[in-house]
Amino acid sequence: MTGWMGRGLRLELVAGLGLALALPALAAGSSRGVATETMLTAETHDLNGSTQATITVNVTGQDGLPAHGAVAIADQGTQLAGVALDAQGHATSVLSLPPGQHALTASYSGDTTHLTSTSQVAPVRAVTGTTPDFSIGVAPATISLNQGQTGSLTASLTPINASSLTAPMFVTMSCSGLPDQASCTFTPENIEILPNATAAVTSNMVLTTSASNSTARVTPPQQKTAHRVAWAILLPGTLSLAGLALGARRRRWLSRVFLLAGVGLIAMLGTTGCNPLYYYKNHGPSPNLPTPAGTYTVLVTAQSSNGITATTHSTTIVLTVP
Repeated sequence: MTGWMGRGLRLELVAGLGLALALPALAAGSSRGVATETMLTAETHDLNGSTQATITVNVTGQDGLPAHGAVAIADQGTQLAGVALDAQGHATSVLSLPPGQHALTASYSGDTTHLTSTSQVAPVRAVTGTTPDFSIGVAPATISLNQGQTGSLTASLTPINASSLTAPMFVTMSCSGLPDQASCTFTPENIEILPNATAAVTSNMVLTTSASNSTARVTPPQQKTAHRVAWAILLPGTLSLAGLALGARRRRWLSRVFLLAGVGLIAMLGTTGCNPLYYYKNHGPSPNLPTPAGTYTVLVTAQSSNGITATTHSTTIVLTVP
């Protein structure tokens, strides 16, 4: 009886030890996040001889909660655009596609709760027209920059029907939708597409965010002697002006003197506390405001014009500032 109880106690200890070893593994597995499913649908329509595709992305988690974050849309592995999911886990983008077959996918980058996932391939065929045109893409389509950091992306323009060009096509790059205290530049800003060109032409896109300099701000030491000199001039001058003002009623020439003295007083004030240079020397530079944290959809636009009509295509990227 005693031996049976001893064996049962040993079994319970072994089972408890196994459960204790398994719990950290289960906790580690659950800490990795919730699996997600990304779905992409594409609807195409013709626009002036080119094909535009309306891309709809939906990301859902196995926990039933909507996913948050960014999604990159790619064509056969080449990123074309980035979109930010809304509160319901949906996103929409409109892309211009060059003629031929395309294989579109959407890759979700994950968030603090949900894991990454990639959609199935959505095949799309774009029509072939005769009008010179181009399509635009930016890679990487999603980027994360800390405050005060700079990031580089590549904007690509793919010629469409460039054989119909009789002269080079010039395309101007720009961006909008940036948060406060952020900027973007393109090098080159104007891209040239030559007749009969088939290869994509690229431009280097640089995004810059700002950091606060309040911690590094140094207030220059106050110069007490300057204040004493200023008071030594201002106080007697003010009392003299007051006396001149009282006597101005009796003597006309004093009114002219009073006017000249007032002009001198104003000029003196401009060289002291009311002067921006004086404020800078005595109080230091104003602190820079940082780029606000958040997730932003930045619109990248490419526009060309032949002097009569303008051709504009755009795509989006997602900028995240932690």
